[in-house]
Amino acid sequence: MGFSFLRQLIPQKFINLVWHLPQAVLANVVYGFPSRKLTVIGITGTSGKTTTTHLIYHLLKTAGFKVALVSSVAAKIGDKRVDIGLHVTNPEPWLLQKLLKKIADQGLTHVVLEVTSHGLDQHRTWGINFAYGLIINLRHEHLDYHQTITSYHAAKLKLVKAAKVAVLNSADQSYAAAKKIARGQVLSFKPQTKLAAANLLGDFNQENIAAAAAVAQDLGVKAAAVNQALKSFPGIPGRMELVYQKDFTVVVDFAHKPDALERALQAIKALKGGSGRTIAVFGCAGLRDRLKRPQMGEIAAKLADVTILTAEDPRTEDVNTIITAIAQGALAAGAKEVSLKAGYPKKAAHVFIRQPDRQAAINLAVHIAKPGDWVGLFGKSHEKSMCFGTIEYAWDEFAAVKKALKKRQP
Repeated sequence: MGFSFLRQLIPQKFINLVWHLPQAVLANVVYGFPSRKLTVIGITGTSGKTTTTHLIYHLLKTAGFKVALVSSVAAKIGDKRVDIGLHVTNPEPWLLQKLLKKIADQGLTHVVLEVTSHGLDQHRTWGINFAYGLIINLRHEHLDYHQTITSYHAAKLKLVKAAKVAVLNSADQSYAAAKKIARGQVLSFKPQTKLAAANLLGDFNQENIAAAAAVAQDLGVKAAAVNQALKSFPGIPGRMELVYQKDFTVVVDFAHKPDALERALQAIKALKGGSGRTIAVFGCAGLRDRLKRPQMGEIAAKLADVTILTAEDPRTEDVNTIITAIAQGALAAGAKEVSLKAGYPKKAAHVFIRQPDRQAAINLAVHIAKPGDWVGLFGKSHEKSMCFGTIEYAWDEFAAVKKALKKRQP
C-alpha cells in the first residue's frame, strides 16, 4: 500500500529518465548495439500493428530476404519461434537487445519490429537504428498511462523522428503531424481495394496491406511479387481467425480497444450479410484505460445483436465493476439488458448479458448461436494467461471454444 501510494507521487517522466533510459543504454552497450548491423523496420499505430508486422515479414521472407520478426504474438528468428512473455508487445530493453544480437549473429539482415507507445515513451527502443518507421493510424488508446490523447500521439510519433524513412498513411488523421516532424524521407501510402491478402478478413486490413506493400516495394520487391506473396499469407493466430465455420461461425480476434472492436464488428456484419446475428463476447482489462469501457459498450450495442460482457484480465479491479462501466455505454446507446435468470428472449436484438466467467460466457455464446450467426470473441486471442488479482492463470481462448462446442453437442 505504501509503495503503491509513493509510486503515484513520482511522475512517469522521471521514472522513464532515471530508470528506463539507463536500462536501455546499458542493454545496448552490453550487447554491442546490434541494430547497427540490421535493417530495422518499426511498425506502430493504434490498430493493425501485429497484422502489418507479420505481412511485411511474410513479403520479405517470400522475396528471399534474411528476415526476422518480433511482434506481440512471438518472435521468429530463422526457423525458431521465441515467446516474448505475458501481455507484452515491446519487450523490455535487455530482452529486446538480446533478441536483436541473436538475429544479427545468425546472419539475418532485416528485422520487422512491432513498436508500442509504452515502448517508445519508456525508451525501450532507445539506440535502435530504425531504417523505417511506419505509423498505420492513430486513434484513442492507453489514456490510463499517457493521460491525454495528445501525449499518446506524441509518444507514437517518436518512431518517425527516429527513422531514416517515415512510412505514413496519407488517409489517416496523423499524416500531417507525422510528415511535419519526419527527419528523413517520407513514404506515403493509403488503403487500396486492389490489394488483398489470403486469410485476412475485413476491409480495414486494406491499410495494413497497403502499408506492408509500400515497405516491401521500397526495399526492392516488385509489385507483381508482392501481389503473388499476398496470396500465400498464412494469417495470424487470433487476428480475425475463423475457428469454427459450419452451421454458425466463431471468430477469435484481439480487439481490445474501441477502434479495433468497431472494425471487427463491422467486418463481421459485412461477411455474414443480411442473415444471422452478431454475438459479441468481450470485457475490458483492469487497471487500464477506463474511458474506453463505455465506448466499447456503445460500439457493441450499435453493431452487435447480442453482447455478452465478461472478464478480460481484471487484475486487482472487481470484474463486475468493469462490466458495469461497459454496460453503461451499452445502455446509453439503447441496448437492453437481459437477465440470465429470466432466460434469453429468442427474438431479442441489441441486448447485452453479464457473465463474468469467461468460459461460461463463451459457452453461452455458442449455446445460443443459430444457423447463420457469427460469434466474435474479443480481447484475449493469442494470450496464454488471464490475470486475476496479481496472479496470471493459464488461459487458452481456442481451448475455451472447443469446450463450448463440445458442451453444445447433444
